[in-house]
Amino acid sequence: MDITSIQPHKFLEVLDQGQLQDSIIVDVREPYEWDYYHMEEAVLLPMQQIPHRMGELPENKDIYLVCAHGVRSYRVAEFLQENGFDRVINVEGGMAAIGTLRGFQYD
Repeated sequence: MDITSIQPHKFLEVLDQGQLQDSIIVDVREPYEWDYYHMEEAVLLPMQQIPHRMGELPENKDIYLVCAHGVRSYRVAEFLQENGFDRVINVEGGMAAIGTLRGFQYD
C-alpha cells in the first residue's frame, strides 16, 4: 500500500496559496502537543480516537495528516486507507518541520 506524502515546504506553499480550502487538515497529536503549538487551519483528532471518530472525516475531500514528526500521521494514513479512505496525504516531518519553516522551534 502506497501512502501519498507531501514535503512540508510544498504543503505550506499550497496552504498559503489557498489551494487547500476544499481539504481538511487533521492533527493527530495529543491535546497537550496541540496546546503547545498548532496550525489554526487544522482540527485536532488524536490518533487513538481515529477508529471511533472516522465518521467525522469526509470521504470526498483530501485529508492532510500531521503529527509531531510524521510517524503517527503516516500510521493514521495507513489505517484510513485500509478502511476505505483513498484521499489521505501524510505531511512529512510533521509539526517539527512546519514549525522550523515558519520560524518556530518544535521539539
